[in-house]
Amino acid sequence: MPSDILKKIVATKHEEVAEARKKIPEDRLREEAQAPRDKRPFFDRLAAPGPGGVNIIAEIKRASPSKGIIQGDLDEAVQAFRYERGGAAALSVLTDRTYFKGSFEDLKIARESCHLPVLRKDFVVSEYQIYESAVMGADAILLIVRILSETQLSDYLSLAGAYGLDVLVETHSEAEIEAASRAGARLVGINNRNLSSFETSIDTSARLVSRLSPDQTAVAESGIHGPDDIRDLKGAGFHNFLIGESLVRAGDPAGFLKSLILTGGGQG
Repeated sequence: MPSDILKKIVATKHEEVAEARKKIPEDRLREEAQAPRDKRPFFDRLAAPGPGGVNIIAEIKRASPSKGIIQGDLDEAVQAFRYERGGAAALSVLTDRTYFKGSFEDLKIARESCHLPVLRKDFVVSEYQIYESAVMGADAILLIVRILSETQLSDYLSLAGAYGLDVLVETHSEAEIEAASRAGARLVGINNRNLSSFETSIDTSARLVSRLSPDQTAVAESGIHGPDDIRDLKGAGFHNFLIGESLVRAGDPAGFLKSLILTGGGQG
């Protein structure tokens, strides 16, 4: 793998956006994004603890740069149904094709297959992608502090809100949390995975969560494999968890989700 995977992903993403603009001009996409649509409350589902004292954002993820193919034949409709049955508070769907083998269709189909709010998980580097997210039916988008200037972060937060999209702002350091706070982020993810090296440690979330203000809602992301991880992070102050690989690999995703909620939430 390259020494800085994130730089390569971002470079590819700029190329993809440039190609997309040739097919659908930004003015046209912006107009399409203004059309009325069914909106599901992503932020509101995470603002307070759910059953067992936790909320799980369950992720649909076929592959990653660090792990390669996780489940290449994953059926997004079936997986969304299983996640909802298992008690997920929301879905996260990877839409990056090149590095994560996702697609816009994955998000559309997953959302049609359940009643949960859906986060578009991708590498947003342009306003174009925000309009795109609204058109494809996402309820929320991910903004990664590390790949945006503070001006972009603030502008994209405002633009997303104007188009009815909630935002999960992803951080990985104290400086990034401060930048997210200055931009007005309400829902702040702390990624346990370093996106440059893809090394993962859940200690990152536990160490940084105290840097959030009382009016911000925290989400622990990545590297969460079982009830013990949830217990530890819940003890550190989290009630929201974004979980991908361990759910995708589970033979019974619904049952595994229930065990995380009940046992990890302290009821088992």
